[in-house]
Amino acid sequence: MISKKTALFWAVLLVILTSFVTFAATNIFAVSVGEKVVISKKDLDTLKSLEKLIGLKEHIKSNYVEGAEDGKLIEGAIKGMFQSLEDPYSVYMTKDEFKNFNESTKGTYGGIGIIVTLSDEGYVTVVAPIEDTPGERAGIKTNDKIIKVDDEDVIGADLEKAVSLMKGKKGTKVTLTILRETVKEPLMFDIKREEIILKTIKSKLLEDQIGYIRITMFDEDTGKEFKKSLEALKAQNMKGLIIDLRQNPGGFITQCIEVADELMDKGLVVYTEDKNKLREDYQSKDGKVNVPYVLLVDEGSASASEILSGAVKDRKTGLLIGTKTFGKGLVQSIDQLKDGSGIKLTTQKYYTPNGTSINKIGIQPDIEVKPEEMRDGQKPEEVPDIQLDRAVQEVLKQIK
Repeated sequence: MISKKTALFWAVLLVILTSFVTFAATNIFAVSVGEKVVISKKDLDTLKSLEKLIGLKEHIKSNYVEGAEDGKLIEGAIKGMFQSLEDPYSVYMTKDEFKNFNESTKGTYGGIGIIVTLSDEGYVTVVAPIEDTPGERAGIKTNDKIIKVDDEDVIGADLEKAVSLMKGKKGTKVTLTILRETVKEPLMFDIKREEIILKTIKSKLLEDQIGYIRITMFDEDTGKEFKKSLEALKAQNMKGLIIDLRQNPGGFITQCIEVADELMDKGLVVYTEDKNKLREDYQSKDGKVNVPYVLLVDEGSASASEILSGAVKDRKTGLLIGTKTFGKGLVQSIDQLKDGSGIKLTTQKYYTPNGTSINKIGIQPDIEVKPEEMRDGQKPEEVPDIQLDRAVQEVLKQIK
């Protein structure tokens, strides 16, 4: 039996829904007949489906031994709705979670500097550690599966919750328990948090007048910073170029297009399609770099990195060297709600110029070169970079 409080809720909900329908002029039709409101069968079915949710909410509030708050129950229901999509990239974030998310995409924040996703099996999985951060220096690797943050189990946990557990004040410590395919027992990493500063572009001139630009991720200023670095290398009489996208987890598609625009002439870089097959093309403009170039990629190159790599490979404007990329071919829209909470929802798939979807597949490089394995007792800087060495060789061939 429905309580008076619940009945009142339904009455208010019905008024809100019918008012919204009337003023928004959508395809839902509500007709007033005297003091009654007539709605379509489709919308009535929607309202009936909510009856179960409301009934269970009231049952929990009345009977749960620890007590329950309306706000937390509603937040949980909304999170569950996004989780039912079984898409690790579509999430609802509370006000605090959304604030933390925004901090991690621009500016600085306290943390360990790793980009993670949720695997199909429910594991918080490392896409890539950010270069020169505590996570990278501790030895965290792409495809590591995080099962605990401190003493809290995060298998099957909400991704944003796991991320918030890893973040914290500079100087504090966090312990990650990790599963790695090549190791039988779980690994434990004690990591001291630092202020993570997102500097996405590093550049220098190598021997034989070969320019080198490292892009760690695509943030709000990457396109502008890439162009600045490219101009500086040209001023030093650069004869060839290596662009390092290894362990680059992606970022803003607009910034990726700005970088592509510097590398290739007018043409298609990538196109996206939504659920209705509505297509949107992203083009590069006239004008390109006038030296041969190579892109370095690996299993940590994801999303926007793969957009750039796919365009270069399909249009044959440069060479890809390294190992197969991560395989994220989905585009998310990010929206803030009025109460400060936010949503991230997968709204499009992207395709390379040849019409290839690389989601969960990745991009195979033109020349496969696996990295040198680190030996016991060796420091990262002591390991020969045979992928970069091969890139230099290939650029020199094209120069000559």
